[in-house]
Amino acid sequence: MSRTLSAAIAAAAFGLAAGLATPAAAQGEGEKVNQVIVYGDDPCPQSAAGEITVCARKAESERYRIPEALRGSESPDNTAWTNRVTAYETVGAFGTLSCSPVGAGGSLGCTQRLIDAAYAEKSGDSSIRFSELIAKEREKRLSTIDEQAAEQQARVEAAEKAYMERQQKKEAEEDAASPATTAPLPTPKGN
Repeated sequence: MSRTLSAAIAAAAFGLAAGLATPAAAQGEGEKVNQVIVYGDDPCPQSAAGEITVCARKAESERYRIPEALRGSESPDNTAWTNRVTAYETVGAFGTLSCSPVGAGGSLGCTQRLIDAAYAEKSGDSSIRFSELIAKEREKRLSTIDEQAAEQQARVEAAEKAYMERQQKKEAEEDAASPATTAPLPTPKGN
């Protein structure tokens, strides 16, 4: 009796699975989607009957480059040979400044290794490099600083000249308004 029960359950499960697969299969009978990447001004291929063609357009400069998804791969297969050789050179390193638990002063090199790794990561980072942006902005500002300083100096000299002319004019007016007293000063008497 248990065999017939398990056979009945299996038949029901198979029938249920076959019934559920039919709508999914019917959905797959629709139009085929063709995804194409085109570069520059290349035309997008025309869709055929029963097919939808979707084109993603990229710049002409991207045509022969490695795809973006593979450029930043951290896979060991993408490591340059020079980096692999450098890694093998440090296998037997021990002692002072080696960043290893072996030898006297082996742990002293760990800080330097961290610093070197941070600088290597910073220089190899593909994102915006703020140091370069700052250097460019500084260069742009320094290129105009001489002109700005000359303009400022000219404004200051013009303001000083106008001030001096006003002072001389004021003194001349005061001298003209007051009576001329040019009496000689008394001479001091001898001791």
